[in-house]
Amino acid sequence: MDKQALDQAIQALKARRDAWARLPASRKADYLQETIDRYVGLAAGQVAAANRAKGVAEGTPMSGEEWAHPYLTVRTLRLLRDTLRRIAASGRPRLPKGAVRTRHNGRLAVRVFPLNLPDRLLYSGWWGEVWMQPGVTRENLPDHMAAFYRRENPAGKVALVLGAGNVASIGPLDMAHKLFAEGQVCLFKHNPVNEYLAPFIEEAYGPLIRDGFIRTARGGAEVGEYLCQHPDIEEIHLTGSDRTYEAIVFGPGEEGRRRKQAGQPRINKRFSCELGSVSPVVVVPGAWSESDVRFHAENIATQMVNNCGFNCLASKVLVLHKDWPQGAALMDELRAILKAQPPRRAYYPGAEDRYDRLLAACPGVESIGSREPGVIPFSLVPDLDPNDARHPCFTQEWFMPLMAQTSLPGADAAEFLRNAVRFCNETLWGTLSACIVVHPEVERSLGGAIEEALEELRYGTVGVNHWTALSYVWGSPGWGGAPGQTSADIQSGAGMVHNALLLDEPAKNIMHGPFRMWPKPAWFITNRQMHRIFPKMVSLEAQPGLIGTLAVALTAARA
Repeated sequence: MDKQALDQAIQALKARRDAWARLPASRKADYLQETIDRYVGLAAGQVAAANRAKGVAEGTPMSGEEWAHPYLTVRTLRLLRDTLRRIAASGRPRLPKGAVRTRHNGRLAVRVFPLNLPDRLLYSGWWGEVWMQPGVTRENLPDHMAAFYRRENPAGKVALVLGAGNVASIGPLDMAHKLFAEGQVCLFKHNPVNEYLAPFIEEAYGPLIRDGFIRTARGGAEVGEYLCQHPDIEEIHLTGSDRTYEAIVFGPGEEGRRRKQAGQPRINKRFSCELGSVSPVVVVPGAWSESDVRFHAENIATQMVNNCGFNCLASKVLVLHKDWPQGAALMDELRAILKAQPPRRAYYPGAEDRYDRLLAACPGVESIGSREPGVIPFSLVPDLDPNDARHPCFTQEWFMPLMAQTSLPGADAAEFLRNAVRFCNETLWGTLSACIVVHPEVERSLGGAIEEALEELRYGTVGVNHWTALSYVWGSPGWGGAPGQTSADIQSGAGMVHNALLLDEPAKNIMHGPFRMWPKPAWFITNRQMHRIFPKMVSLEAQPGLIGTLAVALTAARA
């Protein structure tokens, strides 16, 4: 660790923090355009580097998973660019016509997806909303957008962004939020796990590095510790684990536990973070066809094993009705799909040790596939007792391709749904994301019970019928844990990133997709065209238009 170099980087940022804070929105939008152009040019090289590191062969459908990250990075940067251009032109962001509605409880909902013709064509039947905090109304909504850009002569700050080690989009977009939503210059510390991304990130953000608004650092925990404690680092953002957060805020070991118990953090800077979750998939009982069962077994398997399960939003607990006749068929189909999947390298450090601990803690683990050096099997833990609130599959996030399953009672779908909401809120650790799968006929019969369940679930993002990763991908909703957590009980974290429309005071993000889709969703692990679809989506997001949309749709139709 070269402390002198780190100090010099911080001082360089400190000297430029006010200049960045006061830079016109139009000039910041220009930086975003430069970054977009660079990301498009770098995408193929970045994807190849990530696939090599993860043991994924180029040209295979699985290699398409990495292409999703330049796609969503370019999309989010483009939406931020458009928002800043609107602020430059009129002083505030602009929402789509008809985007605002008042919900049954008087609170405001803002439609943030779809935003253009390609969205509407490629995501037919989908919508996304941000549900705002109490006190935000139609009349005062403009006063709750783009707060930073309403300040006169704002003072700048130096932010430390601690990059995540699992996927390529997290660190760059965390940094983009601090820069363009909050007006802060950034010291970005690369994560040692995916430090191979450093040349691509630094090249993409090259103009901002050149002009003194970004500096980068590499190294392990000792570098992170030094930077977090540095007096000239004014804010911190982390995507990682709650254990990392607590080690930073309270300190490691016994001293850290004592400080946490006493409520004595050793860092009192603003600290935003996203820390994972035991994310549930709740399946509301209904009369499903065989093809419905197959579709949602693919859907659930994708949520479990994408990126070998090394995702903070990977679904970890499947909640079924205990008397649903098709529950067994869904589990059998899930097993069959997992068995047909090629093995994945357990590239994330500690995965094999975690797997051994899982086997020791949970005697009922079903391993699907064989264990080999560097490979752990896909794992199911079925038939857990929902009343066993201390079960390790309920109380901790197992960072691996794991899905536990439990069953709940209910005289009808509405009672089951209420029981499921209570179980998720009171038993499962974390507040990041949850998914509800419900047949459209059952959804219609439930009426307001669905919106009530969405309201009651204490998660930052709730998806209906599909993986909440889509809300992360869209960039226009926020992304983070449910508001209201404290350092003593941080759960999935504090604050939200993405949020490219710059809505202040969001309470929750809601994503709703069709119960069934054709063509097969591009992100499904069973999609044989994934590696051909996502490169076209990168180009489309860089320059939205009808021709690019048709190119994506024609490729998707061959899945």
